[in-house]
Amino acid sequence: MNSLYLSIAAIIPLLALFLLIISKQNSMIKSILMFMLVFVSVAGAFLLENLQSAHVAKAVQSVKNWLDTPEARSAPTAQDDYQVAIIPIKESVLIDAPTIRQMPELPRGCEVTSLAMLLQYKGISVDKLTLAKEIKKNPAEYKLANGNIYFGDPNEGFVGNMYTYSEPGLGVYHKPIAELADKYLPGKVKDLTGADFLELKVHLSDSRPVWLITNTEYKKIDDSFFQKWYTPKGAVSVTTKEHSVLVTGYDKDYVYFNDPLTGEKNKKAPMHDFTDAWVQMGRQAITFLP
Repeated sequence: MNSLYLSIAAIIPLLALFLLIISKQNSMIKSILMFMLVFVSVAGAFLLENLQSAHVAKAVQSVKNWLDTPEARSAPTAQDDYQVAIIPIKESVLIDAPTIRQMPELPRGCEVTSLAMLLQYKGISVDKLTLAKEIKKNPAEYKLANGNIYFGDPNEGFVGNMYTYSEPGLGVYHKPIAELADKYLPGKVKDLTGADFLELKVHLSDSRPVWLITNTEYKKIDDSFFQKWYTPKGAVSVTTKEHSVLVTGYDKDYVYFNDPLTGEKNKKAPMHDFTDAWVQMGRQAITFLP
């Protein structure tokens, strides 16, 4: 815009000089000179307008070119550190993670066995038996009184005996698992509990498997399979069908996972059924960050 004002300021004295010159000429010469003045003025205005338009177009194209560069598309946002929002969700994912069986040593050790798979995939050399020893334990003892079960809270630590079915026991939930995982991956553990399954897909799309709590049916189970336990910190609803697996992928129809109970790699279950079971068990899940 400043260049436009400068151009007009430069033309005005020239125009005045031109008018002074033609005032001293005869009528025919005046007519010719006036015609030339009008022609040059129109042509100059047209040229100036197009130059301005060209500059604008060039500026717009420059911005567009910058936005199309990989650097611009991946420019950091005003958010903290790692952001799942910048990871595109793939249509399908299948991760090659280690498969470990919980049996025969850990009949109730599905949670620590699935954690061992997650950590080994990350390159951490730790086995299921080590994790079984290190997982926080809930010291509450099993007691049956007046038809009520008094036992521990799996949110506080592993409940009961992990090594045999001959003694009471159940398992452990996400919080103690996340705390143990943080010992091996300090500051890198992401607790996804309470998230939508869509967020799990984001991490899976970034080639990171997800540890989670489901049930042994891999679908929503009837309420009759749940029972109320009374713990020192209040009542909890639990089911002996509680199970943990390592999710390794998905597509539009299925969820894929490594099952510590059978040792099966990339076992699949219908997407709708699997997510219903996960939601029913409290949307518990963890993974690690890059």
